[in-house]
Amino acid sequence: MSYITKQAIKRSLENMLKVKPVNKITITDITNDCYISRMTFYYHFKDIYDLIIWAWMEEFVAALGDKKTYETWQQGFLEIFRVIAANKVYVENIYDSVSKDRIREYLCSITFDLLINVVESQAVDLDVTEDDKKFIADFYKYAFVGIVLDWVQNKMAEDPQQIIAKINSLIEGTMFKHLNTCHCNKT
Repeated sequence: MSYITKQAIKRSLENMLKVKPVNKITITDITNDCYISRMTFYYHFKDIYDLIIWAWMEEFVAALGDKKTYETWQQGFLEIFRVIAANKVYVENIYDSVSKDRIREYLCSITFDLLINVVESQAVDLDVTEDDKKFIADFYKYAFVGIVLDWVQNKMAEDPQQIIAKINSLIEGTMFKHLNTCHCNKT
């Protein structure tokens, strides 16, 4: 029952975001639309921004699925772009209303989860420290999140597949090369 309620709250927010910015939406608007009490809303979420983060997490986790290896990371990132583009009005509304730091923090979390799996898959059979793996995942995470935020800020004009191709040409070979360098420095 709890998940169903959260989904109803999410749908209500999504519908409202199609017609007004997030800073004009109140908890009362959402609770009235869902026919729930304020206590029910606060049982599930701290505030509207907590709801937004949860809703995005649901979308991205579903979109990424198992696309978290070196062979599939491009598809994972492309799915992130597709989710954002499919919810363009919703995303632009949030982007214009929510603190950019909160959006960046959320995207960093999702991206790190994807990238650490990519790094782990490349580091198999190499003696690389967890700190080195984390550093590599963080480096690419910040690059990717910056690119995504620029893309959103520029009204999602550039083709995501072209962006992924550019990123791929930068990443291809360099991640493994750095992991191998870390491995060689330990021996």
